[in-house]
Amino acid sequence: MLSFRLLLATVFVCFSTRSFGQQTLPVPLNLQATYGKGTRSEDGKPGPKYWQNTADYNLKVDFDPATRKVAGTVLITYVNNSPDSLQQIWFKLYPNLYQNGAARASAIKATDAGEGMQIQKLSVGEEAFDVAKLPISGTNMVLKIKPLAPKQSAHIAITYSYILNQGSHTRTGEIEPGADFVAYFFPRVAVYDDIDGWNKFAYNGSQEFYNDFCNFDAEITVPRNFVVWATGDLQNAEQVLAKKYVKRLHDAEKKDGITAIIQAVDLQQHTITAANATNTWHFTAQNVTDFVFATSDHYVWQATSLVVDPKTKRRTRVDAVYNPKHKDFEEVAQFGRKTVEAMSYTFPKWPFPYSHETVFDGLDQMEYPMMVNDNPLDKREDVITLTDHEIFHTMFPFYMGINETKYGWMDEGWATIGEWLISPLIEPSYVDEYGIEPYARAAASEVDLPITTLSTQQTGTAFFLNSYPKPGLGYLYVKDLLGDELFTKALHTYIQNWNGKHPMPYDFFNSMNAGAGQNLNWFWQRWFFDNGYPDLAIANVAKQGTQYQVTVEAKGTKPLPVDLTVTFADNSTQKIHRNVGVWEKGNKTVEVNFPAEKVVKKVVLGSTYVPDNNKKNNVWEWK
Repeated sequence: MLSFRLLLATVFVCFSTRSFGQQTLPVPLNLQATYGKGTRSEDGKPGPKYWQNTADYNLKVDFDPATRKVAGTVLITYVNNSPDSLQQIWFKLYPNLYQNGAARASAIKATDAGEGMQIQKLSVGEEAFDVAKLPISGTNMVLKIKPLAPKQSAHIAITYSYILNQGSHTRTGEIEPGADFVAYFFPRVAVYDDIDGWNKFAYNGSQEFYNDFCNFDAEITVPRNFVVWATGDLQNAEQVLAKKYVKRLHDAEKKDGITAIIQAVDLQQHTITAANATNTWHFTAQNVTDFVFATSDHYVWQATSLVVDPKTKRRTRVDAVYNPKHKDFEEVAQFGRKTVEAMSYTFPKWPFPYSHETVFDGLDQMEYPMMVNDNPLDKREDVITLTDHEIFHTMFPFYMGINETKYGWMDEGWATIGEWLISPLIEPSYVDEYGIEPYARAAASEVDLPITTLSTQQTGTAFFLNSYPKPGLGYLYVKDLLGDELFTKALHTYIQNWNGKHPMPYDFFNSMNAGAGQNLNWFWQRWFFDNGYPDLAIANVAKQGTQYQVTVEAKGTKPLPVDLTVTFADNSTQKIHRNVGVWEKGNKTVEVNFPAEKVVKKVVLGSTYVPDNNKKNNVWEWK
């Protein structure tokens, strides 16, 4: 399989090219075709004929935590904005990951394997389908329909049920008795786009998701004493919560400080929810890519809020919802608040786009629109990095509508640089080195493929390197190259062009080039498309009078910042930095000159965010 993947990567970079300015990037023919169709433009903007489909989802779900049964109906109004008449509709049935015989990237407990999603009724318009004969294959279902013409809508009604997994927690499932995170819990229409048509890739628990921007109206019914948190805004707090908890919730939405909405002492009284056998929680969310919910009868709830948009004074509420036994969660509301603040005002310096962000004490490390499912951790630093990493995903993939299934680097790489930059803002003494050394060690091995290799063609180490540290470093180096102000302008150009839409890789590259006013293709090519590895070396140190000259040699082909730490005879130090621009011309050496009144006794090459495959040639000492 490895040689086949390498062949695919080679074919990928051999396809014809399109340009920004002088230098070009290789564009596969199927992506190049979007320019000819007018759906995308070579300046990075959506084309004059860009389109995307959408839907309104009306969800009514009964969830019994005791039996873990999810039973509901979903009414979908699906809008075909494409220029094509659709002869079929593809659906995603994600709970079928746990179906007997399903293809899975990793094993599950035998007790979690079952019948998968059972569909009791299904109709499209006036046509009712025989549910015993539905063409279901794993997590995909394909229905042949009467042609759905451009600009027309299909009205779909489905009644269904399944048993939520108890163990084998893959982004969803029971956390412990009385606490559940329920994601991917309803049949949904797959994405039909201008690149691939229908998204036919079957979910196997590894690659993540690709969904259209839709509107959701959800009613979730659970037993008394169970509180529900979900994507979107709670519409009927007064009907499902006792008055004092409604007041605390409203207070939290207006105050900067931490509000204890549900405390441990409140749980003992069993008077938090309305005194009905069951309560139905009503949430709405507009223009989001997914909807999830979580519920518990024994979790505490802390919340705070802050102004994320100074122009409109709009506020975002940040929640920490957790088992009070997990003391590591006691600071999560504060960590989440600082993350949302940093995202709004520092990086990417864009007002946090949603009304709330809820971090739920779960068994995973996974993001969803307005929700996070995070496991407990022992180290405070790990809690910080996990919190800010998952919240940062709000921008990528959700606000930007990225196809994570194919392009993991377009979202995980951003969450990685977000984690690197925001964690020190929360804890100044902490240096987050996530993924740097694993890349340095594995670089140029046979599993180290170009970043732009499709995520569907990668597993294990290759998938990790190309989704997380390698693209994160690429973004970081461009930030260093351009400087904060120009980088922010370039990144905002990309965000403005593609928020609420579905960007492909070249929409990103071209938007950044346009926003920066520079042709950065030399760097995109070498860091994202080419093979190679990171390795710099000190080739020579020369002295003439009070001037020192350090010759740095590129042993590898990946452009890296040059960071020197100079130690003088009196043990004082000086740091010298050059950004990746010093390698733009393809040169193999760089001369770093600096004056020194004192004798230099040692020069060390490298820094935290510069992976180096061979560090043995990074030190020069005076002898």
